[in-house]
Amino acid sequence: MKTRIISGCVIAPLLLLVFLGGAFIKVAVFVISLMAVNEFYRGFRRMKVRPSFSIAFCSIIGLYAVNIAVYYLKLFPEGITFYLYAMWLFLSVLASLLSLFRLEKRSLADGMATITGIVYIVFFLYHAALAEDLFADRLGASPVWLILLSAFGTDIFAYFGGYFLGKHKLCPTISPKKTIEGSLCGTLASVILCTLFGALFMDDGKLLMYAVTGLAGGVFSQLGDLTASVFKRKMGIKDYGNLIPGHGGIMDRFDSVVFTSPMVFYILMIFYASSI
Repeated sequence: MKTRIISGCVIAPLLLLVFLGGAFIKVAVFVISLMAVNEFYRGFRRMKVRPSFSIAFCSIIGLYAVNIAVYYLKLFPEGITFYLYAMWLFLSVLASLLSLFRLEKRSLADGMATITGIVYIVFFLYHAALAEDLFADRLGASPVWLILLSAFGTDIFAYFGGYFLGKHKLCPTISPKKTIEGSLCGTLASVILCTLFGALFMDDGKLLMYAVTGLAGGVFSQLGDLTASVFKRKMGIKDYGNLIPGHGGIMDRFDSVVFTSPMVFYILMIFYASSI
């Protein structure tokens, strides 16, 4: 209970940035990505694996430079953004692999861990910024609200659902306290929250889209949480960081958002592309 309250205090300033929208969301995602990948790599170092934060840092700068060049400076037509992102991914992976040329200082695990952090954290979280660019005007409100509602709504209601109703363990070897009943409550809450938000604040009337977004977001939010727990167990750590003493770091608070951001973005893409 106390952890949820502390988490809410941390998330509150973020909600103000989402309300402001646009560039404020980009800055928030940029900063969260930097802090989260640094915490993630620090966990690997506990395993004597040394991913390169400098490569990840340059990768983050490059990714957001592409965003600024396309959506703010208009240096490239939006039609070729896919190729720019593909080139960014190629160069990020290439840099991680070339770092292995220092045979005496780098192991294969170092390069793989570097790539994992860039894709798993930097690229996945970037979908929140991308959703803001492509859908904020169409929806009439920031789509990042849907990401946060599904991620944090699922977490909060899964906790209380498990606390009051939980009897059957969901994944006892990964997260002993999670229950099937809590998982179902969290997912149902995500569907209700996203659908209500779509009905009250969005302009397009696509209630089915918001219900599906809530359903998928609720499921993938929990998968993101469990994935982060798997990493922590393998790394032998309780928390990724100590931003809030006793309550973990940025990754501990946003692990579910890492998976929810791409899922919400792709559902919006599918519904708008199919005109459902």
